[in-house]
Amino acid sequence: MSDLKQRICIIGGGPAGLSAAMYLEKKGYENYVIYEKLNKVGGKCWSPKLKVKHNGVEEERSFETGAIMGAITYHAVSEMEEFGGYYHKGPDFKPGEPNMRREFRKTTGEIDHPFEPKIDFSMKKLLGLLKLKKQMKKLNKLMQTKYVGYDCYGHLGVAKGEYFGISKGVDGHCGATPETSFPNYIKGKNPNLKDLALPFSEFCKLNGVEEVQRIWIAPFTSFGYGFFDEIPTALVMKYLDVTTALEFVNMQLWTWQDGTQQIYEHVNKKLKHPALLETEVVKVERPEGKVLVTIKGKDGKQKTEEFDRLIVTTPLDLFAKYADATEEEKNLFSKIIHERYIDYIATFDEGKSPVISGYLVENMVPEKLGHAMVYYNRWQHLGNDCPVTVYALANHTGTPDVTYEFAQKTMDEDMVKVGFPIKEKHFAQEVYYCPHVSAKDYADGWYDKLEALQGNKNTFYAGEIISFGDMEDTCAASKDIIGRFF
Repeated sequence: MSDLKQRICIIGGGPAGLSAAMYLEKKGYENYVIYEKLNKVGGKCWSPKLKVKHNGVEEERSFETGAIMGAITYHAVSEMEEFGGYYHKGPDFKPGEPNMRREFRKTTGEIDHPFEPKIDFSMKKLLGLLKLKKQMKKLNKLMQTKYVGYDCYGHLGVAKGEYFGISKGVDGHCGATPETSFPNYIKGKNPNLKDLALPFSEFCKLNGVEEVQRIWIAPFTSFGYGFFDEIPTALVMKYLDVTTALEFVNMQLWTWQDGTQQIYEHVNKKLKHPALLETEVVKVERPEGKVLVTIKGKDGKQKTEEFDRLIVTTPLDLFAKYADATEEEKNLFSKIIHERYIDYIATFDEGKSPVISGYLVENMVPEKLGHAMVYYNRWQHLGNDCPVTVYALANHTGTPDVTYEFAQKTMDEDMVKVGFPIKEKHFAQEVYYCPHVSAKDYADGWYDKLEALQGNKNTFYAGEIISFGDMEDTCAASKDIIGRFF
């Protein structure tokens, strides 16, 4: 029988920490505290507001610097929406709502139509698209047959050819049934799942579906999740499972009127114990049977609080630096890799702003580190008066990183080349993004080793690393941890 009176510390007020608190409340736990070192909740779901002028009228609109979109497979996010009372827009967007339209551009500025055979027609293009369509069907079938079990949250057992977790399936979509759909746990053995440890490019070659990378690259690499020659397939296919990928292709996507941050602002307001902002955890000590957490408030003063259990939702490689980490924890967490994702919000010379979001696929290769990969126009009704967010990656395994300054300069130059000269930057940042492990460490059972540590020293690990670095998988990981251990 669970002791609902246990005092629980949650480190981090992002999607993982707030969803952990929500799921704790749903199970009857009320004696918890959330510490957040920033002055806001939501983590990388940050949606600042800017004043913009259009047709002589000034208005305030939200813009995105992190998470942007969702889809029908965003089950845990839907539970957050219900709890907080704040809901998505789309996929059928009305005038005045943010939308997810996009185009493709060459780096010379020409609009490209890679998936439309009737525009810039050639037999080579037509045959390429027919080949792509055939391989998409093949991959869909493979994931439902050869790789049964791939579409659950998390990575438990995959390196051993097993699967266990909450299903991501949507009843009636891509072969999912009521028994294999969210929120059911699915479990089984499938030796073929070991292939998911391969880098995605190798996985595609193994299965004769190399062309599908043309579809997967835009919603994956451009959104900061790394390159296909380095990222384990499990990260690619658990994020962009076949159902979600088809939602991207068909533009059946969600977004939020006032930004993704508001999902978590609303949840935080409904919690019995909202996050304590500007409160940094500077030390964690875990003597036998208890957890001592030293915090520093915005006044700079420190104090130590005692808890029964600890839930860590912030980066585990950083946790090892301020906690009394064991050698096993230090060794395991030292293997975590993260992406250096850079973005900024900018306005452009008069009449020169993009009027639609755009992908620069030619820049989504390691040789183009620091180059603009995608730009996001959020408000169609603002036309060419709309500020735009521009994104780039700055690292790749085996390649020297580029500096933040180089990326900023190169992104500016790219936007000029495609016809959008920047007038002013309102905000710019580099973020710790998509924590994961290498293909080798994945195959060596990194996730099963992490699972073996859950509960040791009264500590539980949640956050992006557990499943994947998008808000859906992050929230679902908290659902799983709370469901299994509390």
